[in-house]
Amino acid sequence: MSRRDLLAEIGSEELPPLALIELADAFLAGVLKGLGEAKLKHGKAQRFATPRRLAVHVKGVAEQQPEIEVNRRGPPVKAAFDATGAPTRAAVAFAESCGASVDALQRVQEPKGEFLFYSGRRPGAMARDLIAGIVQASLDALPIPKRMRWGSNEVEFVRPVHWVVLLFGKEVLPGKILGLTPGNITYGHRFHSPRPIRIASPASYVSALRKRGFVLADIAERRERIRTGVIAAAQAAGGEALAEDALLDEVTSLVEWPVPLTGAFDARFLELPREVLIATLQDHQRYFPIQAIGATGEEAVSSEVGRPQVRPLLARFVAVANIESRDPAQVRAGNERVVKPRLADAAFFFDSDRRQRLDARIAGLARVTFQTRLGSLGDKSARVSELAGEIARRIAANVDRARRAAMLCKADLLTAMVGEFPELQGTMGRYYAVHDGEDAHVAAAIEEHYWPRFAGDALPRAGVSQAVALADRIDTIAAIFSIDEKPTGTRDPFGLRRAALGVLRISIEGRLDLDLPSLIERVLVLLREQAASRTPAGGAESGAKVVVKVDDRSPGETIDAVYAYIMERLRAYYLDSDAAQPSGVKVTTEMFDAVLATRPASPLDFDARLRALSTFLALDAAASLAAANKRIANILRKSEAVPATSVRSELLGIDAEKNLYASLQSLRPEVEPLLEQRRYSDALERLANLREPVDRFFDTVMVMDPDANLRGNRLALLGELRQLFLRTADLSRLPG
Repeated sequence: MSRRDLLAEIGSEELPPLALIELADAFLAGVLKGLGEAKLKHGKAQRFATPRRLAVHVKGVAEQQPEIEVNRRGPPVKAAFDATGAPTRAAVAFAESCGASVDALQRVQEPKGEFLFYSGRRPGAMARDLIAGIVQASLDALPIPKRMRWGSNEVEFVRPVHWVVLLFGKEVLPGKILGLTPGNITYGHRFHSPRPIRIASPASYVSALRKRGFVLADIAERRERIRTGVIAAAQAAGGEALAEDALLDEVTSLVEWPVPLTGAFDARFLELPREVLIATLQDHQRYFPIQAIGATGEEAVSSEVGRPQVRPLLARFVAVANIESRDPAQVRAGNERVVKPRLADAAFFFDSDRRQRLDARIAGLARVTFQTRLGSLGDKSARVSELAGEIARRIAANVDRARRAAMLCKADLLTAMVGEFPELQGTMGRYYAVHDGEDAHVAAAIEEHYWPRFAGDALPRAGVSQAVALADRIDTIAAIFSIDEKPTGTRDPFGLRRAALGVLRISIEGRLDLDLPSLIERVLVLLREQAASRTPAGGAESGAKVVVKVDDRSPGETIDAVYAYIMERLRAYYLDSDAAQPSGVKVTTEMFDAVLATRPASPLDFDARLRALSTFLALDAAASLAAANKRIANILRKSEAVPATSVRSELLGIDAEKNLYASLQSLRPEVEPLLEQRRYSDALERLANLREPVDRFFDTVMVMDPDANLRGNRLALLGELRQLFLRTADLSRLPG
């Protein structure tokens, strides 16, 4: 079967840069899915995207579907022929619909009677008749949160569409896509090549746009040209570019013909914090900052609680223009002119913010709503301060510093700098706290209590920072659950999923042993105390209009709900991330559920049990003991008999049950201290010695003896055995 290449291009007004790559990936996936469903074989495929286009090139698409086998049951024979044996209208119509004569139809006998039946093959549909529909369906399925309409038509897309290219080999395919008739005409760079460009074949698409259109359609090629150009420009300026992946991706999505060039700003702005300069240049202007080249490549440690000393920034930057200008100096001057007022504003905010101490802003938090039913940020800060002090005490951190940092950690939200640069919350609080002479650990905690901000982000380092970070997150989760506003589906306005993962990462990776249910309970107590006072944290004179109002729910219900929610995030932490696998062993759903069934209060304890379980499962005795635990659990669950309160040794008559009891009594003094010390691997290794006596017990002893005393005694023996294993995990949850 002959094949041809396929090219589909959608030309539009400027697409949203942060969504461009996702849209391109989804467009390709949709086209390939459609070809697969249509059973049209094809070769390799590639997607292209620029600010003004999405395109897909699929090599070697079959020109026709394979033959289709058709098997159809028709009308009953008694209805298909009249009394003379002549075919009725029902038989004729069925034959015509199958493209056959009545004589060619078969007869099949089924339980409900005899029916006419057609069996044959028909040629598949031509690809040229299917492709336009496949492309349109893939466009309809793109992940576009809000579509728009333009002109007088009813077509919807992420941006107005101006042209569509649809080539199958050299043939322009018929049909309508997004309300337009496809052609073989595309358009290049808006200024360098505004005239139409004819695409002769799909294979010539990329080269035609590059040579005649001043467009680099290949995303990877365009990104690499930007990266190497930015690095070279920074080196020529005497420094090193800060070329973060996220910024490279965004700039790649903003330009079609990238031309890096350097610019400069007034050196007096270098007195601003490094993060402010980066936020201004990188986040607001999409410029690449330039830092000094280090002499040794080593980072010294600053005086701020182990904070690495990074190399200073230069008063230079690299911008990426979308045009190859005849007068680059004019483009450079334009970029410099734009950034100057931004930096001037930042300098003004920085100076004015430092005229007021950070702690003087605490009272103002009482006028900022955290959540309408949970009061103000002042209320929240008061709770977090209490909880941070409690956590600091448990992890042997400085309690007073933790409480102080918690009271200050949200105060920078009221500064002008954070109002203009929200992404600098916490960071600016640290700078202002240092300026005010606060303790270094307190200043660090103000910034680090937001860590980790995203997957793979750094964790708070010192104990004070860890205490505040945990307290803030646990308070948020417990408080929101206390008013029954937990996340549903994709709706998570308070970022509880991220908060829960932060609690888990800080606890497990920071090796902090914390009793989660007790901390959740402490938040609920603080909430009810605030609700009882009906007074905002800043006092009645603070002007706050909201007070804490919590639901009249059972605290136990809320504690259970919050614990279950955090544990589900822990499931994702282990099962969805290879980096989180304990001891390098793949954690299965059954392993996780086996530990979860024992309800460990501490995430760190949970992690220790999983590590031990993964080690235990490698032992020869593991499968047998897991099966025995499953059998014991079933017996205890189904038995209507009441186990004895304890095992009575005088009722043990069979050697196998005597041996199991003796083995259990012998191991208990060894195992229980290990369990108390959370040396679960050592405990399970010793319990593995019970394999033989357990197997022999089930081979020779009838647990459900007619004698009630014997039956109850044997159930008690099995119960003691099961409880010893349950101190680590519920092995009955394991397969086998």
